[in-house]
Amino acid sequence: MNLRACFSLSLFVLVLSQPARAAEELNLFGWSEYVPQAVLDGFTKATGIKVNFETYSSNEELLAKLVAGGSNYDLVQPSDYTAEVMIRQKLLAPLDAAKLPNLKNLDAAMRRQPHDPEGRFTVPYMSGTVGIVVNTEKVKTPVTGYRDFFQPRFKERIVVLNDSRELVTWALYSQGAPINTINAANLAKVKPVLAEWVKLVKVFDSDSPKTALLNGDVDLGIVWSGEAAILWNTDQKFRYTIPAEGAHQFIDVLAIPASAKHKEAAHQLINYILRPEVSKLISDAFPYTNPNAEARKLLSAEALANPASYPPAGAKLETFRDIGRAAADIDRLVTDLKSAR
Repeated sequence: MNLRACFSLSLFVLVLSQPARAAEELNLFGWSEYVPQAVLDGFTKATGIKVNFETYSSNEELLAKLVAGGSNYDLVQPSDYTAEVMIRQKLLAPLDAAKLPNLKNLDAAMRRQPHDPEGRFTVPYMSGTVGIVVNTEKVKTPVTGYRDFFQPRFKERIVVLNDSRELVTWALYSQGAPINTINAANLAKVKPVLAEWVKLVKVFDSDSPKTALLNGDVDLGIVWSGEAAILWNTDQKFRYTIPAEGAHQFIDVLAIPASAKHKEAAHQLINYILRPEVSKLISDAFPYTNPNAEARKLLSAEALANPASYPPAGAKLETFRDIGRAAADIDRLVTDLKSAR
């Protein structure tokens, strides 16, 4: 997006250069282990706006709290398909592009995605994939897909995301079924597959699945790519693979709830995060795929070469779409299978 008129930019700079009232604050509701404290502290120093940061571990938790009355939240971090739901249900406020001059720093390909085709409600924060990590010192045989991963010989050596839709998606991929077509027939098809898979898992963890791998509690995992990138940076024995059958690519976004009380402050934080040097701080701490083209120019060659952060071209990747009431069917299925294992 082109830079707005000089007057608008000058006014924006003036606002940032003058600390806000000491009592002004902003309530951010975001993913755990995803926003560096240094970013929040830097924003407060630049604007005088205090950030109260509350976290969640799933899109479902975020949506449930907003629907139940999340009027205290001024800025949220939904994934793409959840943002699609929130837009449809009129839970998000339109963004004022004039207050976001740093939108120009984004990779144009990351904007106006299917969840928000006009780019009116969301700004990409980070993107990533969900794939397989293997401790190659412990596992000597190739693990290239879901069928290789969920093997009886790996029982109690596995960590996976504690995310019902992800689990069902992997099973759908393993059966060659479309991942965004959730109906009774497809769920019946994957139920026996999942019933065997959940018995093999030692740890279900969406917050920090890398921890079980780092501690040596498990040898394999299906994790967020940012977690895999940290593992690779720690020790390159942890190898990341996009499953051969296909994998989920997500775009996590920033959005302002329609009920937000501090929309002006929320715009300021979004624009602050879009500064290249600030976005780089996020990549340094949480090395997902950065949608900020200007920030990528600041990353080291080593960071850009991390196979989890920036996987090779040609992988089969798909984004989630809103599946409506079928999400509840998925939750019931996975909950029942976990309780029976």
